[in-house]
Amino acid sequence: MGVCADIGAALRHIGLGLALAWAPGAALALCDVTYRVQPGDTLAAIADLHYGDGEKWTLIYYANLNAMVPGTQDVAAGAQVYVPCPVGEIAPDATPLLQPDAEMTLLTGGNYAPFTDQNWPGNGLVTELVNAALEMTPDPVPYAITWEDQWSQDLLPLLDDKTHDMGFPWLRPDCEGTPEDALCAKFHFSEPLMDLPIMLFIRAEGGMVYTSDADILGKTLCRPEGFFTHDLDRPDRRWLSEGLITLRQPASPEACLEMLMSGQVDAATFNVFLGASKIVSMGLRGQVVPLEMPLAREALHVVISKRHWRGTTHLYRINAGLEALRASGRYGEIVSRHLEVFWARLN
Repeated sequence: MGVCADIGAALRHIGLGLALAWAPGAALALCDVTYRVQPGDTLAAIADLHYGDGEKWTLIYYANLNAMVPGTQDVAAGAQVYVPCPVGEIAPDATPLLQPDAEMTLLTGGNYAPFTDQNWPGNGLVTELVNAALEMTPDPVPYAITWEDQWSQDLLPLLDDKTHDMGFPWLRPDCEGTPEDALCAKFHFSEPLMDLPIMLFIRAEGGMVYTSDADILGKTLCRPEGFFTHDLDRPDRRWLSEGLITLRQPASPEACLEMLMSGQVDAATFNVFLGASKIVSMGLRGQVVPLEMPLAREALHVVISKRHWRGTTHLYRINAGLEALRASGRYGEIVSRHLEVFWARLN
């Protein structure tokens, strides 16, 4: 569907706050508007209508998390969703409290674009969210951020030894179902920094559908070695422990996509941003596509050792700052800006 193939038809779908705006580097777009969801609409279809690019559905998704049908990536017909205008690559917010020798230190790892990466604007989407939350907390203090690229080898021991106060971004396992998990046993988790859809990527010619968990039984999935698997074996889906699926775990996401293209697996599964970037870098656009319903939703968090003597105080700072950030509208602006940079770089 063209973004403005039929402006009259498009306008009939628009609810409150109509505006026409030019999106940087794109065709004429209908954005900064409220759109009434029609029967059969998907986020990709809405993004195609307004941006001329269905891949940019994440811009609408993160601007309307409260409107999503719980446990899905769907919005109910008749619901109102806000369609933000894509923004250009502008400078990140100032961070006056980020100081090299501050007493409070946070630890993160690089090469994790668009979330934490020193070569990304603002050092990454999640880094900027953490910076903004610590600036907006009711009890702000100066802080420093240390970068370590050896995630599995260095970050957890440094946090567990309290060499640094907090770390980010970290996925939270199913701590209710598996309290013995090392992360659950040793660390407290902040409120979610951001929601992360975990998608199934399939060959474009189809052959696999996912409308309920029953569709996965008997399938062969691929997820790289070292990636989490708790979403595949949680209490309501014992796919691994009961042998209901086959999981292949090669060394890299690229290897998973190669196995997908050769027919060795039915689907590769990882987060939407990693999948999109690997599809483009491997020249598989149009050959590999994500199914619309996410396999799972994970969230990225700040973590702190349960043995840290100021753990409660530091978590309060992060959580209160995140709440203020969302209430102010800055959260949505930061996320939208980074996602537009992400999609622009892929194109």
